[in-house]
Amino acid sequence: MPSTKELRARIKSVSNTAKVTGAMQLIAASKMRRAQQNVLMGKKYAETIQSLLSNLSSSVDLEKVNIPLLETREVKNKLMILITPDRGLAGALVGNVNRKSLDVIQSSNEKYSVLSVGRKGFRFLNSRDQEIVDQIEVPDKPEIADTLNISDFAIEGFLEGKWDQVDLVYSEFINTTSQIPKVQTVLPISNSEEIESSTSDYIYEPSDYEVLIELTPKYVRSQIYQSILEAFASEHSARMVAMQNATDNANELIGELTLDLNKARQETITAELLDLIGGISALEGK
Repeated sequence: MPSTKELRARIKSVSNTAKVTGAMQLIAASKMRRAQQNVLMGKKYAETIQSLLSNLSSSVDLEKVNIPLLETREVKNKLMILITPDRGLAGALVGNVNRKSLDVIQSSNEKYSVLSVGRKGFRFLNSRDQEIVDQIEVPDKPEIADTLNISDFAIEGFLEGKWDQVDLVYSEFINTTSQIPKVQTVLPISNSEEIESSTSDYIYEPSDYEVLIELTPKYVRSQIYQSILEAFASEHSARMVAMQNATDNANELIGELTLDLNKARQETITAELLDLIGGISALEGK
């Protein structure tokens, strides 16, 4: 058994670790609440613009007019927008998203270029010799203006024919304890399973076609922004749970070490008493 000095040093070390993980848990919890609120508010906007786009798509004859972002063509080159955290300590979240992105690339017959949003995904794919066209970081409290460079990069490349399909890979926020990797195609919009045709009696001004032309890039921007909000909410939730588990494990380990320390102290006291009794017996024998 380790000495009492070693046990005290270990208890102090684990206690300091528990203080750090506890503080990180509180910080993550605060950020998580704000991120969850942003996700809920962003979903309302995304659902509204999705419904409007669905109504417009049903009222415009897409075979007679050209809507560039709805154009379906032979897929030869793809762009993957990989959204990952900049920091670790989030349990299995980062590894799950990175493995998902690599699986998608390796299982595809077409060439993938990667736009990395966040450092973790960039480091993972760069170390595996994947083609990364750029690496972008967004603030911890992202506004839609902070993500326009990402969506405009994807839209411009699609319109110029650099890639024929744009996919998002990110962690979808389900709840505080559940986040799953998700792959979503945002360009061309007609390939998105979330867009369904519907009928409406709306009257659009100046015309259905002109409104649809104006709305399609806004839809892509809203989807990319929403995926980033989902990724941030997932990150903070996973980090809070991971730090809570780490703090609980540290406290449990402190309890076990304290028990070992008490046993070691008792053994030391017992040994000292035996030595003292033995010495007294020796003196009395003389």
